[in-house]
Amino acid sequence: MLFTHDTELALQFAAALVNTGLQETEELATPEQLGEFVRRWDWSGRIVGDEAELAEVQALRPRLRRLWLADKDEKARLVNEMLREGGALPQLVKHDQYDYHLHATLSDAALADRMMVEAAMAVIDVVRAGELGRLRVCAADDCQDLLVDLSKNRSRRFCDGGCGNRVNVAAYRARQAGKAPRV
Repeated sequence: MLFTHDTELALQFAAALVNTGLQETEELATPEQLGEFVRRWDWSGRIVGDEAELAEVQALRPRLRRLWLADKDEKARLVNEMLREGGALPQLVKHDQYDYHLHATLSDAALADRMMVEAAMAVIDVVRAGELGRLRVCAADDCQDLLVDLSKNRSRRFCDGGCGNRVNVAAYRARQAGKAPRV
């Protein structure tokens, strides 16, 4: 394992959250959709489920994208800003089916603040490990989704949206079209 489980989860969540706003249709258009998204990712703590909370989470996505794409020094600046703004107070917690892991905010903090701080804490591990290249944008020409490359050989290039398969099929068809017919 390259990073701790909670770091990997926070990185994957941050990428997934940003990606919800990159599609043609808004994937977090209602508080109900946000609630389902939060449940799917096993978020604990206070969840209000109203329009204001939805707007705060939606507003977080461009900040996380900037964090993802920033160079090392800018990542450090953004992480520090997010930790200060979110009132980070790192602590070990144990809840639900999870053993002790790090939370950096109180469970009653605003959902968007908890998301922001958890992502910032995860990026700390990425920076400290010198693994900035693990935070990527999908290699498909027509996709801007973020991804976390957790592969051992740093070979992941495509998001989870089917881009890898689509690009490979297109390349195969292009190769087939260029072959001379057999007689």
